[in-house]
Amino acid sequence: MVSSPAVRRLTGLDAARGIALFGMMSTHIFPLYVPGTAEPSWIALLFTGRASALFAVVAGIGLALLTGGSAPHRAGVLSQDRRGIAVRALIIASVGLVLGGVETNIAIILFHYGILFLLALPFLGLRVPVLAAWAAGWLLLSPVAAFLLRPWIEGTLNPPSLDGNPVWEHFLEPAALLADVFVTGYYPALQWLSYLLIGVVIGRLDLARLGVQAALILGGAAAAVAAKAASGYLLGPAGGLDALLQTPDGARYPLEAMLQVSVRRLDQTGSWWWLAVSTPHSGTPFDLLHTAGTAAAVTGICLLVTRRYRQLLLPLSAPGAMTLTLYSLHICVMSWVDQQEPVIDPAPVFWFQALVAVALGILFHRIHARGPLELIASGAAQAARSGGHPASRPDRR
Repeated sequence: MVSSPAVRRLTGLDAARGIALFGMMSTHIFPLYVPGTAEPSWIALLFTGRASALFAVVAGIGLALLTGGSAPHRAGVLSQDRRGIAVRALIIASVGLVLGGVETNIAIILFHYGILFLLALPFLGLRVPVLAAWAAGWLLLSPVAAFLLRPWIEGTLNPPSLDGNPVWEHFLEPAALLADVFVTGYYPALQWLSYLLIGVVIGRLDLARLGVQAALILGGAAAAVAAKAASGYLLGPAGGLDALLQTPDGARYPLEAMLQVSVRRLDQTGSWWWLAVSTPHSGTPFDLLHTAGTAAAVTGICLLVTRRYRQLLLPLSAPGAMTLTLYSLHICVMSWVDQQEPVIDPAPVFWFQALVAVALGILFHRIHARGPLELIASGAAQAARSGGHPASRPDRR
């Protein structure tokens, strides 16, 4: 995110961001259920929940690298880093608030993303064992906290969440805005901070080492499989699914199909068995562990592939280096697409945007330039970090 002489950018991380970008785009464009049925589409089964989690985990890795990577900065240097990250977070959140005013049915992640950056700041100076303990504890306990808070929020606040994406006007409803951002919204920061903390732990490792890359792949895959297996046991032989089918919304909707895609619109209160599901965006321990595991594995694969051939994943890494610009452009394009009559076939919509993203990414890569929004965020962050004086630091992302 900042420039300097010494350390080259890790293109594997950019490739992972590129996968996250295209995965999120696909879930915004293609139907999540097979038309006319309650069967999940392959897009939903492959990308829902995993793409956005990958985006957040890689963000945490980026924060770790901005603050020294495997040799963490301390004291005054870390304070400078935090200033720069805070300014970057405010710019990202502001872009999210602007995009929130665009007419779209997409849940825009950027405002929550910026808030997550700010929430991660106190953790950036921790030693790796302590940080890992915080990450594990947060992953296990934040869903319980959210489960306990949600009924109180819904019974106390009116409305308990925002009607749509956050916009500037919502600061006039601070209670609803806070509830939406931290607990009741599509990307609840209370649970999603787990992804950033896990990403910071990963970013404190020597990501250029083959052993670390292999550990990410094998460990991430094992965690993802274990989370699904444990959830399957609790919902199956342990009786969790039968209990959920007896809840009001479990009896009213096709719960078994929805558990594979999303249960966000269901009332997930009144039964502790809701914490046993691993449904995308459910924010349970099993959902967080599964999606964080897949994110770690994908990151490890991208790093492994690019360790000797840095340009091999260029169609992913080039757009992945300017995701803020391309994601924002995607939201604007989808706002126009969603208003067209008759409805446009999703396949050409996706491939047109994907090819444009790859072309723009490669163009900016060839001319050694940042995306416009990345340039603004990076410049402001660097100015804040250096107190208005020129400074340089390595860019290892």
